[in-house]
Amino acid sequence: MFGLTFALLLSDYMSRQALNAVFPFLKEEWALSDSRLAALNSVVALVVGLLTFPLSLLADRWGRVRSLVLMATTWSIATLLCALAADYGQLLGARVLTGVGEAAYGSVGIAVVLGMFSPHHRASLSGAFMAGGSFGSVIGVALGGVIAVQLSWRWSFAAMAIFGLLLAVLFRVFVSQAKVDRYQRGDTTATGGETTTGAGYRAPVSSLFSVAAVNCAYIGSGLQLFAAAVLLAWTPSFLNRYYAMPPDRAGAVAAVLVLVIGAGMIFCGLVTDRLSHERPTRRWTTAVSYGLLAAVLLIVGFNLDVSGLQLVLVGAGAFFSAGASGPAAAMVANLTHDSIRATGFGSLTLVNSLLGMALGPFVVGVLADRLGLLAALRLAPLAYVGAIVALLIGKRCYPAGLARLAKLDQRLST
Repeated sequence: MFGLTFALLLSDYMSRQALNAVFPFLKEEWALSDSRLAALNSVVALVVGLLTFPLSLLADRWGRVRSLVLMATTWSIATLLCALAADYGQLLGARVLTGVGEAAYGSVGIAVVLGMFSPHHRASLSGAFMAGGSFGSVIGVALGGVIAVQLSWRWSFAAMAIFGLLLAVLFRVFVSQAKVDRYQRGDTTATGGETTTGAGYRAPVSSLFSVAAVNCAYIGSGLQLFAAAVLLAWTPSFLNRYYAMPPDRAGAVAAVLVLVIGAGMIFCGLVTDRLSHERPTRRWTTAVSYGLLAAVLLIVGFNLDVSGLQLVLVGAGAFFSAGASGPAAAMVANLTHDSIRATGFGSLTLVNSLLGMALGPFVVGVLADRLGLLAALRLAPLAYVGAIVALLIGKRCYPAGLARLAKLDQRLST
């Protein structure tokens, strides 16, 4: 189950991020500005942000497994339409449909995965699952660049679409809701502050936003993804313009950086689970630490002259740039009821998309048109200041949030 769900997440981000590798081809063929290129990227994250909550809520009621299959089929068909686009407007429309298909996949997929493992491993599992976005981006950027150079940018999209459709068929054949229900693991009350889960009742949707700590987790997670999203979107163009790398080589080098982001998410999730097993509040502390490290390394790196040292520091910053993703997802899981957990992750995805994945690349694109790309990249890590403040407030409110959720669970069960 984890393998197939993870593979579909790879397809999700391959379809989304292949665009970044073909930016130079689109800019030359259609004479597009950086802001219009950025819009092609950010519109997917924007649609994901707008639709993830209602579609996650629908999946909680309609069936998570059936929803996953439908989502994968939709984004794969949309990616195929990207390959057939005749102009900028058609490509933008196809990217909107891509966002519709991808909107709730991450939230529903991670809810299914976390339900099958012990609550004490949530940060590790969340980090590993969400790192699939980085690994998919690696494959999408690298493979997309190679295919675009060897064949055309249209074939870059077509290849991603075919891969997604094949995985959707495999998922439909081997995974069923009955199998998922059979291996479902409920929450258990423990020193880690986990809550019990009863059956036969559903928590109100309002409980997803009525706890200050979970709102801080949403905001902190979204803002810490601002710079990570910028690195995903603009690294190929940065290498092409300032290091004079051809698109295929820039895509390959950028893919290594994105791989570093994914490795950092897994590492940070594992470290967080080890340090917070007995003291759950340490999840907040580690998340703050990762944001602080990323901010310092990226600010120093982008202010250096073009050199190998610059790439090393940017790479080190990238390693921690999304490190808070696993801890934040674990905190959301601990602060939301199991009956609406996919919707809770939908809320997390909503904020991640609006504050991070959509806002980051677009803001940097607009700033790049006025200040230059390098100057815009130097400003991007300042978003970590807001993330750190939100996470520190969330840590302070965390015990009260757990107590409120426990009262809700008791009230519903009686």
